[in-house]
Amino acid sequence: MTGPGEGGILVVRRGGVTSASLAQSSTSLFPRISAVSRQTGIANSPCSWGVSAFNRDEEPPGYTKVLDEAAAAGYSGVELGDYGYMPTDPETLRTELESRNLSLAGAFVPIPLSDPDARYLGETEALQVARLLAEIDEEAPILVLSDEILTDSVRTRCAGRIGFEQGFNMLQWEIAAHAVNQIALMVLNETGLRTAFHPHCGGFVETPEELAVLMEATHPRILGLCLDTGQYAYGGGDPLQLVRRYADRIWHVHLKGYDSDVASAARFEGWDYHEAISHGVFCDLERSTFGFRELLSELDNIEYSGWLVVEQDVISGTGTPRESAENSRSFLSTLGV
Repeated sequence: MTGPGEGGILVVRRGGVTSASLAQSSTSLFPRISAVSRQTGIANSPCSWGVSAFNRDEEPPGYTKVLDEAAAAGYSGVELGDYGYMPTDPETLRTELESRNLSLAGAFVPIPLSDPDARYLGETEALQVARLLAEIDEEAPILVLSDEILTDSVRTRCAGRIGFEQGFNMLQWEIAAHAVNQIALMVLNETGLRTAFHPHCGGFVETPEELAVLMEATHPRILGLCLDTGQYAYGGGDPLQLVRRYADRIWHVHLKGYDSDVASAARFEGWDYHEAISHGVFCDLERSTFGFRELLSELDNIEYSGWLVVEQDVISGTGTPRESAENSRSFLSTLGV
């Protein structure tokens, strides 16, 4: 049974957590919400092999190929990818993962945040994915929410150079904040899993200013933050400053290489998101303009102990996914992880 809670946050009365109890609770409810009760693992994601909802022109590689190559490259986990790409039967998926000594790190779920009519389907998918994650591992996986990506022509065309006038209006921000609070609270109550929000180029929460609005409007114990180094840098942000500002809300990390020269060319030439990706704005970690040694040190300072998920967004059928996965894992080994 549900009803409105403080600040417009949905209260879920199913014997679980409510926004009111969160507001009145001590820190014992979540003793260290930014950490997970397991040792840090290094994972990869199917998107590094070109598997994503917006790569529809090319047939993606089968999931067994992705799992085989991720395991062979030395990763200890993977993200789920689009729902339905990997088996949705928990026992089948568990068998596939365990046979390769892989764990499930989380899943990325984009939803139309500002459209109340379409958001119901997004909420349904988020819960569906969360239930599958919880069946595989009751504690470690993170549900990663984002605004729907590449459905708005302006945001797709101007990704990496978004102006204030191209963002949400106040009503849309209210709807979006309510949506992510509601979904995160529902996921927590039904599955026990935490939810982190992922700012993403090509969606309506991309820039540091946009993320700050959403973080201010959402509950810090209900909704965490997924830092994606490449996406945040291309959106105009500094990943190190993000970690320092939101230390207690960093619940999940995507390590993505970022080529600032390509980003500059994209802005100068007016490339859209797809063109920037095809030119390699997101590169292997070892070639990244952004320094990962400093990032790992900052994460250590805040005692982050969640997953580090290597991602390299590529167009399906392009690049060298296996070699890139191997190179990035080897590079991280040189940094002590």
